[in-house]
Amino acid sequence: MPQLDTSTWFATISSMILALFVIFQLKISKLSYTLNPTPKTLSKRNRTNPWESKWTKIYSPLLLPQQL
Repeated sequence: MPQLDTSTWFATISSMILALFVIFQLKISKLSYTLNPTPKTLSKRNRTNPWESKWTKIYSPLLLPQQL
């Protein structure tokens, strides 16, 4: 049974890692970021919901009188 030749694995894996590193560096270097980001002004929305104008009360079933 022939033996697997692993003598070139180190060179292959090393060159692959180096190539991936170079590719990612080139991809990252093409990204552009804004130098001075400005805050976005948010306009406050005035929505009136029907439940905002009413008083609502939540009844717990344990606080209600027991019905026999």
